[in-house]
Amino acid sequence: MGTPSPWVVLVLTVVLVGLSVPRVVYEQPNFIIILADDVGWGDLGANWAETKETPHLDELAAEGTRFLDFHSAASTCSPSRASLLTGRLGARTGVTHNFAVTSVGGLPLNETTLAEVLREAGYSTGAIGKWHLGHHGHHHPSFRGFDYYFGIPYSHDMGCTDTPGYNLPPCPPCPRHDAAARMVRKDCYMEVALPLFENVTIIQQPVNLSSLTERYVEEATRFIRRASDSGRPFFLYLALAHMHVPLEVPLLPPPTTGWDIYGASLSEMDALVGQIKRVADNHGKGNTLLWFTGDNGPWAQKCELAGRVGPFVGAWQRQRGGSSAKRTTWEGGHRVPALAYWPGHVPAKRTSHALLSTLDIFPTLVALAGARLPPNRRFDGLDVSPVLFGWLDVGHKVLLHPNSGAAGKDGEIETLRLAQYKAFYTTGGAMACDGSIGPAEHHQPPLIFNLDRDIQEQEPLDVTSTEYQAVLPAISRAYTQALEDISTDNISVADYSKDPAVTPCCNKQHVACRCQGSWSQAAVLDHLKGRRAIEFVKYSDVHTVHGHPTQTQIKTRGWWGQGLTSTY
Repeated sequence: MGTPSPWVVLVLTVVLVGLSVPRVVYEQPNFIIILADDVGWGDLGANWAETKETPHLDELAAEGTRFLDFHSAASTCSPSRASLLTGRLGARTGVTHNFAVTSVGGLPLNETTLAEVLREAGYSTGAIGKWHLGHHGHHHPSFRGFDYYFGIPYSHDMGCTDTPGYNLPPCPPCPRHDAAARMVRKDCYMEVALPLFENVTIIQQPVNLSSLTERYVEEATRFIRRASDSGRPFFLYLALAHMHVPLEVPLLPPPTTGWDIYGASLSEMDALVGQIKRVADNHGKGNTLLWFTGDNGPWAQKCELAGRVGPFVGAWQRQRGGSSAKRTTWEGGHRVPALAYWPGHVPAKRTSHALLSTLDIFPTLVALAGARLPPNRRFDGLDVSPVLFGWLDVGHKVLLHPNSGAAGKDGEIETLRLAQYKAFYTTGGAMACDGSIGPAEHHQPPLIFNLDRDIQEQEPLDVTSTEYQAVLPAISRAYTQALEDISTDNISVADYSKDPAVTPCCNKQHVACRCQGSWSQAAVLDHLKGRRAIEFVKYSDVHTVHGHPTQTQIKTRGWWGQGLTSTY
């Protein structure tokens, strides 16, 4: 069994000494992890009363347990996903920032994924949706423990499509001539279309974003049915495109404001979760744990196309410029919604205040499956099954937050949570809607906030106060021990080198690697005719976001089973 971190041992000792935790015997349960992208803590109506678009998620919360103090392991895509699938921070796995379209590497091959552990324990394993942990060679999900894969290799704004959706600023559809690709803004990915994979085969390039949600539901349903029919337990990792831009809005009448657009997309995500829950209930209700959460907070620079952070506004940083959401170590960057549903096991109508993390998913599912943690490495996550079952409401005593691009070196531990106290050794703001960026500031001694009294992170404790002086030694010890524990661990190194030759491309002879059969010329014309201009105001700046026709108008047929082989 893997060696836990010293402070993990301490926390577990504090939690378990003197407590008799019931032992439950059950068959290996099924697991469904639904990971939303760039979703805000306040994007759930159960969390934030202003949100009205999530009736299915709110129902899930009512029938299960809602976690109020739940955090992503990083506040950007690749590091967060690597940590979920390994139970280890990026400082250990080497995944400290996002992989690119041309990345040669990915999650290091010596790191063991949750899918690999569960498959060894007899599970059918499937990944549907966004991967973003390397697509070249054996970094592809088909070689990382998943029996089945259907999805996109990275974020869906990292390749052009014929259905570009809503973004700020907007990006045009894929070019059909080389000249068009060269004329587009530099921050639009226009050279290569976004590919859709089934296992190791590109079946569509560019992806039809307008039907992607429907396809994910279809494939998830098919996987659950196949696994249930086989008699084996299953693990489904469903990594959604929602709520990352570009947003797709399959509604009539067309939205007229930025929040209309975001709200419509949020409703679509909510309906998807409701469909998956129904399928799960029909194929093993009472033996399937469904865990919903997010990879990081909202992408604030997208203005009204970004989600709600709820009360976690990072006021101290906002006063100095920049965003305090995605890519930062402020609460809005890493505190994410989280729900667990498992009838007969996870209590209904329960709210947990335990300090938990996506890091905990790995060791918890491994324990519930009766499997063993990989040896010769330490883990940052805890087995929090006692919290899931409602026996305890105590999680991490110490939780580390790495830099995710806003300030300092990528992956460095800049912020530490100790009980209700949060200490910042470095602060900084990501790009905000108004274009401002908060400069990096180093703090020695650290800024310390008491989140019990100051959830908005507005006013740090006075360094001369009795409270600051009382808590600083414990924070300093925890920080020193954490850094020492990481430095003495079995640390991996991720390959971030780039080579255009590894770009997923099903037809290099066509502009943007367009595959035959992805979209007809008539469908493209219909799409372009239906485009509408949507204007909305934020910070007194007017942004124009181009709309698109309804799902009925742009639905494509005939590409399933094309079997276009990708290049490696």
